[in-house]
Amino acid sequence: MLEEEDYPGAIQLCLECQKAASTFKHYSCISELNSKLQDTLEQIEEQLDVALSKICKNFDINHYTKVQQAYRLLGKTQTAMDQLHMHFTQAIHNTVFQVVLGYVELCAGNTDTKFQKLQYKDLCTHITSDSYIPCLADLCKALWEVMLSYYRTMQWHENHDPDEAAVVSSVSDGNNVIGTEENSFDRNYVKKKLEHGLSRIWQDVQLKVKTYLLGTDLSNFKYDDFIFVLDVISRLMQVGEEFCGSKSEVLQESIRKQSVNYFKTYHRTRLEELRMFLENETWELCPVKSSFSILQLHEFKFLEQSRSPSVSPSKQPASAAASALTLFEQYCAGGNPFEIQADSKDDETEDVLASNGYESDEQEKSAYQEYDSDSDVPEELKRDYVDEQTGDAPIKSVSRETLRSRKRSDYNLNKVNAPILTNTTLNVIRLVGKYMQMMNILKPIAFDVIHFMSQLFDYYLYAVYTFFGRNDMFESTGLGLSSSRLRTTLNRIQESLIDLEVSADPSGTLTAAEERKEKVPSPHLSHLVVLTSGNSLYGLAERVVATESLVFLAEQFEFLQPHLDAVMPAAKKPFLQQFYSQTVSTASELRKPVYWIVAAKAIDYEQMLLLMANVKWDVKEIMSQHNVYVDALLKEFEEFNRRLNDVSKRVRIPLPVSNILWEHCIRLANRTLVEGYANVKKCSNEGRALMQLDFQQFLMKLEKLTDIRPIPDKEFVETYIKAYYLTENDMETWIKEHREYSAKQLTNLVNICLGTYINKKARQKLLATIDDTDRPKR
Repeated sequence: MLEEEDYPGAIQLCLECQKAASTFKHYSCISELNSKLQDTLEQIEEQLDVALSKICKNFDINHYTKVQQAYRLLGKTQTAMDQLHMHFTQAIHNTVFQVVLGYVELCAGNTDTKFQKLQYKDLCTHITSDSYIPCLADLCKALWEVMLSYYRTMQWHENHDPDEAAVVSSVSDGNNVIGTEENSFDRNYVKKKLEHGLSRIWQDVQLKVKTYLLGTDLSNFKYDDFIFVLDVISRLMQVGEEFCGSKSEVLQESIRKQSVNYFKTYHRTRLEELRMFLENETWELCPVKSSFSILQLHEFKFLEQSRSPSVSPSKQPASAAASALTLFEQYCAGGNPFEIQADSKDDETEDVLASNGYESDEQEKSAYQEYDSDSDVPEELKRDYVDEQTGDAPIKSVSRETLRSRKRSDYNLNKVNAPILTNTTLNVIRLVGKYMQMMNILKPIAFDVIHFMSQLFDYYLYAVYTFFGRNDMFESTGLGLSSSRLRTTLNRIQESLIDLEVSADPSGTLTAAEERKEKVPSPHLSHLVVLTSGNSLYGLAERVVATESLVFLAEQFEFLQPHLDAVMPAAKKPFLQQFYSQTVSTASELRKPVYWIVAAKAIDYEQMLLLMANVKWDVKEIMSQHNVYVDALLKEFEEFNRRLNDVSKRVRIPLPVSNILWEHCIRLANRTLVEGYANVKKCSNEGRALMQLDFQQFLMKLEKLTDIRPIPDKEFVETYIKAYYLTENDMETWIKEHREYSAKQLTNLVNICLGTYINKKARQKLLATIDDTDRPKR
């Protein structure tokens, strides 16, 4: 058996002997020798073919040089190239079959040879879940070696063909012109054959990997395992692009199918988990540092790495120098791009949690110190207060009383910049990061991922509304607590995502079973959350944490919008825009209905009506003392302020929240005043003056409790009191212009104000005007 280095010499010797023998071929012994020489050449050619096949898995430059020299001496350069491509095709098939067979037999735990008789496609279905990833990695490593050998083969021909042509030409029969033409033709043939072979070999690789990918149901894989599969395939597609400029449509389609299938199952499970989290959530603060950013979470590290939403994590270069090299250039001398890297995530730490909710022990200590004098008030509080929403300073300076009140509640604002969020919020944010990782690696399913991501936000928003904002009694007041946009969003979520558990309906006209699979039952508030206690302001702390955590979640979605927009297919961008404009932006609008419920219960408005009913309004002289109901109402507000401070010791109450609470309470109080005045049976001019006195006293004391300016609905009360002085003609016009008052309130004005001054016919006309006017409540 000849060694490869002996092939050229042996062939050269045989050829020269054959040439000499042809001169004496009429001798029988020479003819017999010539026949044996031919047999020897054929045996050498067979050995050459075996040697050529070894190139496919482990290219060796010396080995290949000798083999090529031998084929050139035989004048079979084109045959060698045809054979080489056949060997590469066979190498791909044999490689993948042996790798998969090895894992199948290993997992089967026996020496049964039945697996060796299976087709590759059938063999792939026997891979277990545990062995799927290591087998895929080994498969890609083995295929990489084949493609690298092909790459190095092409490199050899680019570098050696001119030299080899000169060598062959020098040992030809002396006809240099013919030799040169033949060699030129051979080189062109080899070049084209190798170039055409690139796409053929890559297509074979794609089909083999596709068969492996689709041979196992990945829908129940762990998230990190599935991301690893995506990353391996992403790396393989990068190899394909560098190998032959391919976009790897076969691989993309097969991984897209697996990804959509996996993601539907994964998302369904995550939605069920989110429901469970929400139903067990007690809406306590998750104490994160004021410097908290979602980029500090493991799930969003890839954003910092790439700084571009279009780059796959697998494509991150190890260094600036490496970024200029292709994978083939990086690994040509050794190594393998599919070596499994140990995940360093476990070694990283997330420094996001604050100790006991405070940034430091000193801060925690100072939080519980009592402030006894204005000398302790921070300078910034002594300055004019600046509205966080508008950035404007109020017209007047904050009063000393307000400062004293603020310093009692604001010591909890040592964490002023710390976001308000819960463990559930953090879980949703982590999920969003995981969804984005998958989308980042696999752009073709970007729309599906973003759609599912939007459902996470939808369900969180719907839960907060259902737990804390839904109240049919207050909704029916028509006070516009929920904007039309918010109501539209909530209706959309309920119709598209919420399973209202109506499957038992015998009519069969309700939600189809298939559609119900895509829905989630409406969540129920944990029984540990108490919203009925006045001492806690009807669960205000929990309401603040829930609502403000939703607002925080919306802010994170806003932050991520450019990244989502970058990977969203152009045809689907309107969906993303609508999600942000119709849903994400409505988060803060949930504050009104949620905090209205607290405001409606925090003040005893019914007691105020009873006290007002006991007032004598038909007095004959101007009064200098306001009525008792005003003091009672102000006491209610002082108690509300005290309880608000108590709640703020548990959870920070952001300025927009306290503003809404005060605005709601004042608005309700003013509406109650008007309702009380509308219940009056008899009223003199002096009584009307007393109403004004009472209201002015209320405003004066109220302004010391709150910095809200102007006082909400102040004109609502003042306009109603002044209407007592209207004449008959003015009253009709006034009724038509003031649609904000109820029919009862307007009727009282007509009866009490004008009753003794106008005849029955005129009164009936005014009452008819009231009835004819459609009056939606304010």
